[in-house]
Amino acid sequence: MDARTRALEVYVDLMSQPCRALLLFLRHNHIPHTVKNVLLHRGEQKTPEFTKLNPMQKVPVIVDNGFVLTESDAILKYLATTYKVPHHWYPQDPKIRARINEYMSWHQTNTRPHAARVFILEVLMPRMTGNPPDAKKVERALADLSETLDKLESVFLKQQPFLCGDEITLADLLAICELMQPLGSGRDVLKDRPKLDAWRERIKSAMKDTFDEVHVYLYRLRDKARL
Repeated sequence: MDARTRALEVYVDLMSQPCRALLLFLRHNHIPHTVKNVLLHRGEQKTPEFTKLNPMQKVPVIVDNGFVLTESDAILKYLATTYKVPHHWYPQDPKIRARINEYMSWHQTNTRPHAARVFILEVLMPRMTGNPPDAKKVERALADLSETLDKLESVFLKQQPFLCGDEITLADLLAICELMQPLGSGRDVLKDRPKLDAWRERIKSAMKDTFDEVHVYLYRLRDKARL
């Protein structure tokens, strides 16, 4: 059976950074799929039905002709190697692939938690408690994120167009979706970093309209924060 005719189901919440990275990849590469929305703020990830699918109660999850897979890294690599997509996403060259794996491993303890922490403190916690953000905690979170951004510039991006070389890869999708998340409070963490801001623009250009389509709910949060 051709990969593009398979029945791929995708369980996501568009406010989840890894879910947006997954949908960017699927839509840009025209991989047919059915979206199953799992609204985290309503606790839909804890329902018995979803828990049977993913006992970890997290998104994203895919079901590909009965094959269930969780964890965004594993999902993206699986799709890039199973479906007919351009090789630049996850090249067969072992050294380039190793660089992508290197970033994706580092991402989980650096870019992801540090960018998410800012969003949690400035958006989620105030919504849950009714209290304004804790300024000192936000300051510390921004300092941690700044160190991560320094490493992104000096260790990964360097003078090349994308994190792992001359072409966009899975690493860029995961990274940019995390770094967009603080926009939910109206905070653009890349605007004062010309190198990273230009990198973001290259990703947006590569993904075309799909980038903004996938971030539409985040943009709405940003616009509300500006009022």
